[in-house]
Amino acid sequence: MGLEIEAIHTKMQERYALAATGAGCCNGNACCASDYSADELARIPAASVLGLGSGNPVRAADLHPGETVVDLGSGGGIDVFLAASVVGAQGRAIGVDMTPAMVDRARDAARSPRAPNTSFVLAPIERIPLADNIADVVLSNCVINLSPDKPAVFAEAFRILKPGGRLAISDIVQERDLGKIEDDCGCVATAMVRA
Repeated sequence: MGLEIEAIHTKMQERYALAATGAGCCNGNACCASDYSADELARIPAASVLGLGSGNPVRAADLHPGETVVDLGSGGGIDVFLAASVVGAQGRAIGVDMTPAMVDRARDAARSPRAPNTSFVLAPIERIPLADNIADVVLSNCVINLSPDKPAVFAEAFRILKPGGRLAISDIVQERDLGKIEDDCGCVATAMVRA
């Protein structure tokens, strides 16, 4: 399974590298309508908004000033920057993404004066290089569905969460098994089936 996971990761990195530069099919809310208000979008760097999510996990997370938030599959950083604006200067928001072009884009956007409490880590969400019990909240927006090893993602999320921490996920699930889909990068190709 290790080689299969690496092959899927490579395909996703290629696809999302294109999205980071404005090429490819995964741009401009290709899958889902935006769930961000004009006020929320005004608080974050415009370069972080790529339209790749399926909702707004920041709103669902009930964030508080001073909290540490980790976003799994942070892409251009939209949810990291929005979380950072809520947790304030005493808090911090950390993005984790495995695509170098996405992390580069997010880091460039983080140079904005609006984002001093953000950082971005290049790593797969199945192997997060952060300490245990670091996060008050773990977010993910339309990314866990893409992982070929969802148990590892959830194990890592719970490892980095503080006791009593919260998990806020917006994602795609299938109503029924669709069988083998050739394009493993599509939003539904590796999504879980609703129980």
